[in-house]
Amino acid sequence: RDPVNRPDLLPQGEVTTVIDATGMLSQSQEKRVKAYIKELEASTGFKLRVLCQTYPDTPGLAIKDYWNVDQDTVVLVADPELTGNLLNFNVGENIDFKVPRNYWGRVSGKFGAKSYWQKEGADEAVINAVAAIDTCVRTSEMGVKGACQPGSIKAEDKATIFG
Repeated sequence: RDPVNRPDLLPQGEVTTVIDATGMLSQSQEKRVKAYIKELEASTGFKLRVLCQTYPDTPGLAIKDYWNVDQDTVVLVADPELTGNLLNFNVGENIDFKVPRNYWGRVSGKFGAKSYWQKEGADEAVINAVAAIDTCVRTSEMGVKGACQPGSIKAEDKATIFG
């Protein structure tokens, strides 16, 4: 598919860490994910950005400048039409040093699989992927081996994270 570069589809005003061009997340879910991302970035320096889109109705390449995507940034793209898998990742080079490269494919394979998000909902797939990434990054920084397994998030952990 041809790349899209539509800065006119970017949110106006203050820069946001979550762009939901599809209404995939409820307002309360989006607010909680933004707060969660802010806390993750403050404590680890790791920049996670979430773009929910339906190709070709997306800002596309315009997010790079909008979010100042750099070597410490991971962009999670949730798009049910793009590849058949809901979740795709653009991973900054410095993140590759901290998180095993195959991790992103495992998260995408678990939470982005059509069978998963059609049963659980695309919103739950995004939320569970964000929670799994947070667990992986925080525990990797502490040197915990085996932390980057994108398993199911326990209900009590999810309640703590997302209220």
